Parts: sequence; C-alpha cells; structure tokens
Amino acid sequence: MGHEPLLLIAAGGTGGHMFPAQALAEAMVRRGWRVKLSTDARGARYTGGFPHVVKVEQVSSATLARGGALAKLIAPLRIAGGVISAVFGQLRDKPTVVVGFGGYPTIPALSAAWVLRRPRMIHEQNGVLGRVNQVFASRVQAVACGTWPTTLPPGVEGTYTGNPVRLSVLDRAGAGYIAPGDYPMSLVVIGGSQGARILSEVVPAAVTALPDAIRRNLRVAHQAREEDLPRVIEAYEAAGILAEVAPFFTDIPRRLSEAQLVISRSGASSVADISVIGRPSILIPYAAATADHQTANARGLVDAEAAILIPEAALDAPMLASHMAAVLSQPDAANRMAANALSQGRPDATERLVALVDQLAEGTAA
Repeated sequence: MGHEPLLLIAAGGTGGHMFPAQALAEAMVRRGWRVKLSTDARGARYTGGFPHVVKVEQVSSATLARGGALAKLIAPLRIAGGVISAVFGQLRDKPTVVVGFGGYPTIPALSAAWVLRRPRMIHEQNGVLGRVNQVFASRVQAVACGTWPTTLPPGVEGTYTGNPVRLSVLDRAGAGYIAPGDYPMSLVVIGGSQGARILSEVVPAAVTALPDAIRRNLRVAHQAREEDLPRVIEAYEAAGILAEVAPFFTDIPRRLSEAQLVISRSGASSVADISVIGRPSILIPYAAATADHQTANARGLVDAEAAILIPEAALDAPMLASHMAAVLSQPDAANRMAANALSQGRPDATERLVALVDQLAEGTAA
C-alpha cells in the first residue's frame, strides 16, 4: 500500500446525496487520492456510477424515522454500534479527510472522525440543512453549501460551493439560448421522482389554455410517473399538441439546452442543472419536502429574476398558462431570465469542494 492520502466519503439514501458524492469521488481519484465510500442499502443502488477503484462499504441502516416502539429503542443501540465499528475502521484506515453528504451513513463516519479528531466536513445540497447535517454542522471544520443562502445554526459559517453537476450537464454549460418566437419552441417538464402527479394534472391543461399563436409552435417533453402516462398522453393528444411523455428521459441535459422554457420541481440537482445550462424556468416546489427545502432551493433563481415561483397550493391551469405565455411571448424577458439563471450557476462546484478537501488535508499534514 502506498501513502496516497485517503478520502472517506459517507453518503446515503437518495440521488440528491449520492450525485455530489460521486462527483467528488471522481475528482479525487483523478488527483491520485484513494477513496472509500460508506453508504447504506439505498445508497448502494447509486454506486454503479462511481469510479471502480472506490472501495464501497455498506453500513446497516437504523433509520430513526420509521418503525414501532421497539425499533425506536433499538435504533440508538444500532447507531452506537455503528459508531464504534467506524472508530475502529478509522483507526485502521487513518483517513486524511472525512466528508459527509447527508443521510444515515454519515452518522457513524462523522461521529468517529469527531472522536478521533480527523479533519471532517459536510456538504448540504438543499437550502435547509438535512436532519443528519443539522447535528454535525457545529462539529465539523467546514460546511459546504450547495444552495445559497443556506439556513445554518447560529455560529456556523458556510462556504458556498454549489452543487456538483454531472459531466453530461457540464458539457452543455452556458449553451446558447434561442429566445421564444414564431417558430417551433420546446417546453421541458421535469417533476423529479417524487410527487410529480400535480404537474401531470395541471401542465397539459395549462398548455391547452395557451393562446393559439404560442400553442401551435410548442413541442413538449414531459416527465410523468408510470401510472400517470395514459392520462397525460391523452390530454396532449386531445389538444393536438406534439408531446413526448415518458417516466424518464436519459438526455435531460440535451433537452434543457434546447428548451425555451422549463417547468420543474425545485430539487437541488434540478435547480443546479437549470442554472449551469442557463434556462428560464417556472418552479413549483414539492410541498411535502422536509422543512419546505424546495422553496429554499428555488430562492436563488427567483431572487435573480431567472425563475417564476408558484407554490403548489396556488397552482392551477389558468395561472400557469398566464406565466408560460408571459415568458413565451416576450423574447427579451426570456433572454434576460436565461442570462440570470446562468449567473446563478456554479459549474465549478466540484473544484470548490476539492479545494476545501485540500485545505483540510493541509491543515493537518504532519
């Protein structure tokens, strides 16, 4: 074994945590670091995209949110057991830096790093700290924020890094925007995996209600949940609108780069993609998101006048149609929104994270 520095990354649960973790892993491997990932069963589904040289350790999850009284009694013991084994693991591996991205597996890794005084930091994707990151924010040397501003506990300073985006998005960073006009225009509707039903109900009705001059030029790409597909397809067909409807588009970056307008949830990675590519958007935060973090995620684009925010409770077809028509009938305003979105983008988010890891490593280099 060489003496290359070792980065221990802990992340779990969702793509929101795993994508930025993957971006950092790729960058550190390229720079000659050894990288180890600690994740849970849910996070392990996302490890296919990680570089092959990254060692993956699966920790058994003891989520506090679910289960009956017995599960709630056992969970703290499971967590304590996880922390103890993480302490022994870190005594053996001696990681140079430990980075947590949120989710349950961050608990043992960061607790052990705290006990052993290893250099440690967290990255938060959303404008509101997740539950696990909330606990560790005051117990790490750096808090990297994907969304700015992020609400932090008193006395905790954040560093704005941005949310790392996939390489396929970076390839389209700042792609030229074609303002709306009397020619074919493209509308992209992305709902994220959760709660996209309301978009499937309202968007086709709103498109149908658009003035004919706009509607006849519109091509729609609409991401809808499997169970909503027949209804959404039928709604567009009945209105004579050209629409591609699918549960998943593999080429979202290309579609965003060709879009005149995007209608989306404001999940952290969607917001990052929209701003790095630079497109006007109408954002409808997922109302059930923890601590309403999707509204916080949208704040940067909305304040920069790059996006229009519609709270889910206020969303209906006539209102959405009027906002869409306003963007699609005013090329100058649409151009400004696209430029403003781009100004919010952080295509160098991964490099900023890497710089923080380097600073932590140097602060303790023996």
